[in-house]
Amino acid sequence: MKVKIVFYSMYGHIYRMAEAVAEGAREVEGASVELLQVSELVPDDLLEKLGAKKAREAFAHIPVARPEDLADADAIIFGIPTRFGNMCAQMRNFLDQTGGLWQGNALVGKVGSVFASTATQHGGQETTIISSYVTLLHHGMVIVGLPYTETRQMTLDEITGGSPYGATTIAAPDGSRVPSENELAMARFQGRHVATIAKKLAGS
Repeated sequence: MKVKIVFYSMYGHIYRMAEAVAEGAREVEGASVELLQVSELVPDDLLEKLGAKKAREAFAHIPVARPEDLADADAIIFGIPTRFGNMCAQMRNFLDQTGGLWQGNALVGKVGSVFASTATQHGGQETTIISSYVTLLHHGMVIVGLPYTETRQMTLDEITGGSPYGATTIAAPDGSRVPSENELAMARFQGRHVATIAKKLAGS
């Protein structure tokens, strides 16, 4: 049973969440978990200016995803940073290349899930995830979120990401905030939850 985590990360927040999602998915017996990142669209000189080029070295070893890589997965979990309340251009560009998969019904019946990040506490985490699910539904995927059985999303003890739509983290406007243990725990739960459901659907 194959679980693929496809993400875009500029400063490493989504990458760290992706690692936690993978940790959770690997807890499910029989799950084979693979991390893939989508191609960067921002020119190197701008990445350097933004301070992102150095940060991206931490996950430079992760292979770049191709649309055809999705076809043999039982579950695909997308990690998507928010840009003005929507998915980032890098992920939109990648998903816009999956028309061939759509024509061949290649993703129909596969489990799909999304986790996200924003700079601010109310910066569009939920709109990013929900709007991303529209694309997955057009592919015929079975949407899995983050149920309230994961009670960490209801905490009032700290500022935290997380919603029934998926795990999230808050990066701060300058990118200085790293994912909290509460947010990473939700990401691990989401990975485990998605893999568990995919295993049931695969009959394995």
